[in-house]
Amino acid sequence: MPGTELFGAEERKEVNDVMDSGILIRYTNDHLRNGHFKAKEFEAEVCKITKANYAHAMSSGSTAVATALAAAGIGTGDEVIVPPFTFIATIEAVLFVGALPVFAEIDETLCLSAEGLKKAITPKTKGICLVHMCGAMADMDAIMKVVNDHKLILVEDAGQAFAASYKGTAVGLFGKAGSFSFDYFKIATAGEGGVLVTNDEATYKIADVYSDHGHDHVGTNRGMENHPMLGFNYRISELHAAVGLAQTRKVPYILKKNRDHKAFLTNELSKTPGISFSKICDTAGDSATFLNILLPDTESAKRTVDEMNKAGVAGFNYWFLNMYHFINQWDHIKELRTASKLPVQVLGAPQDYKNLSLPKSQEVIGRLISFGIRCTWTEAEMKNLASNISACVTKALTAVHA
Repeated sequence: MPGTELFGAEERKEVNDVMDSGILIRYTNDHLRNGHFKAKEFEAEVCKITKANYAHAMSSGSTAVATALAAAGIGTGDEVIVPPFTFIATIEAVLFVGALPVFAEIDETLCLSAEGLKKAITPKTKGICLVHMCGAMADMDAIMKVVNDHKLILVEDAGQAFAASYKGTAVGLFGKAGSFSFDYFKIATAGEGGVLVTNDEATYKIADVYSDHGHDHVGTNRGMENHPMLGFNYRISELHAAVGLAQTRKVPYILKKNRDHKAFLTNELSKTPGISFSKICDTAGDSATFLNILLPDTESAKRTVDEMNKAGVAGFNYWFLNMYHFINQWDHIKELRTASKLPVQVLGAPQDYKNLSLPKSQEVIGRLISFGIRCTWTEAEMKNLASNISACVTKALTAVHA
């Protein structure tokens, strides 16, 4: 993935600033930092790219989305509509703030659809945790109409879609709060890290306090700060923030390369019968971290995966069988296997998770194969990859229809 392709002197410089000061925590000991505040600088870079009014860096994208939900007022007993296609942290975050997940259909955007939302809404629905999957974005005009018509709280998990936008607005900024992941596999990485964004000052202030044991961060004596509310430790370290800072500065370059490379591959592969692509609602806003191809049906996709494995084609995901990104393999969610009792087990799940009917999602993800875009590819490498994909698809479709 792009972020990990570009480690170098810039990351080492930022980390060495922290090591030279010896202050690894983002709070306290300001007089010893030599003017370095990496978490704050990291947040400023995120704001520069997203145009968010506020950004708050945390320990992971998972803690960022959990904090976004809590700061938006989502809690125990609230029904929250979620997608069946997402990294499982989205569902975990909803469960661990005490809310009750309600699964709804996605469409060819790979995100929740307006039609899916409307069918899933009940009188108990409090909010939506919308996931912008595989680098692109949901159909936000249609989504926001549903949100506004039903007066719902929208929280966006844009873990895979940092730097993506829809009609000029960054994903993550349509609802009450949004979150990005900066883990090892993202467009920019902090190693481990996440950032919450919002344009709402009150939401930001809650997130700031909630993610640090309730500290209000007023004054210079951390041990004497007030605690306006309960919180927990979701802090990012200065070391992780330092890496995230250097990486985020590289995103404009990565974004351009991603888009060029995705356009090249899309053009090459569009010549192959049987290949189509996921729907991108605003191509100008695509972060282009993934090329998402759709085959005619699930059997064709499975055969293509088999052919690519035999041919040694690397760098793809077949999410239909993936253990962490699609509901088919989430037996621990379906059976609510937990370390300790959660509110959903006391209050009762709003759906029978073992017997969900999501035919559209099954159909779309069954057909989907995603390739991670690399910003360091040469044209020769892209031509070779496209040729190999094309050959495998052609061979698979011939076998399926023989």
